[in-house]
Amino acid sequence: MKFIKGKEFKSDRPWGSELIASMNGISTKIHWTDEPYKWHVNDGEEVFVVLHGSVEMRYKSESEELSKIMESGDIFFASIGTEHVAHPIGEARILVIETEGSV
Repeated sequence: MKFIKGKEFKSDRPWGSELIASMNGISTKIHWTDEPYKWHVNDGEEVFVVLHGSVEMRYKSESEELSKIMESGDIFFASIGTEHVAHPIGEARILVIETEGSV
């Protein structure tokens, strides 16, 4: 059993995380960041939930770069092959559910 106060979680480095659970090859982690990630495509699908703060999610659709501002409680689903990058606006805490070992 584990309890985590999502809006209080902090790491000593951007995109630092704590593993919450690993179930049947799927990991659930909480991340803290105040810096952008990198453009990437996950090894599988990804669910990205903003727990606290705001994030500009940039993604590509048919080679066009698009973006959406996400607030606390907003969810982004990246299907297989979706190229994307998260840019926090200040500090953000994020829940990520993805295939274990994914980028």
